[in-house]
Amino acid sequence: MNIVTLTTDYGQDDYYVALLKGAISSRIAEAQYIDISHNIKAYDIVQGAFYLQNVVDKFPAQCIHIASVQSYASYQDAIIVFKLNEQYFIGPNNGLFSLAFPNQNDLQVYQVTVDRSIYPFVEDVYAHAVASICHGLPLSDFGTITDDFIIKIGIQPVKTSSQIRATIIHIDRFGNVIINLKHQTFENIRKGRRFKLYYKSKDPLTHISKHYGAVSIGEVLCFFNSSDYLEIAINMGNAHESLSLRKHETVQIDFYE
Repeated sequence: MNIVTLTTDYGQDDYYVALLKGAISSRIAEAQYIDISHNIKAYDIVQGAFYLQNVVDKFPAQCIHIASVQSYASYQDAIIVFKLNEQYFIGPNNGLFSLAFPNQNDLQVYQVTVDRSIYPFVEDVYAHAVASICHGLPLSDFGTITDDFIIKIGIQPVKTSSQIRATIIHIDRFGNVIINLKHQTFENIRKGRRFKLYYKSKDPLTHISKHYGAVSIGEVLCFFNSSDYLEIAINMGNAHESLSLRKHETVQIDFYE
């Protein structure tokens, strides 16, 4: 069974997802689809990268990931394919993959080569690439190595010896607020010291919890989630609404003895 995951900005109200699945199924009838999300904000490659990077480690080797966000752009609609950690990735050459997998300096990236008179639409190019992989063809058989892999750099926390200023990068459907700070980075700056995490509330957070239920219902907490990102939440509540926290806003963490 060939697992094909889909991360797109196609939405659920149009026929585009079905069009893509149909194009692939016409070539690989036994494909098993796993929809990561089709509700990526239109053209938002940062959000698409965030979703993709947080799930790929849970998938088996030889899995094929299509990340089709901002599918049509000024790059001559170039669709690229590469292999990383025994998994395959296909999508537009628009910077999404460099955001999802930074610092991959030795990555061999191929541009899918097709006759556009035979494969006129992007879903046909995806289907051709998926079928080629499933039939065991090396990437060089249906692609050419490109040096024009577009690299974009995501927003990083600002760090000093006694402070971190980090950014809210995602708000999930429960209103939990996810911040672009990983646990190891936090501990490297903390060095065992106490801290105060300031957001819009007058009272800073001063303790890292283990999970949502570590505090009483309705109380605010922070912890490092399953993706290792810092998260601000309210047990059985909505931190986004109750605390008026918004995407792209900054939180500040001060360390002291």
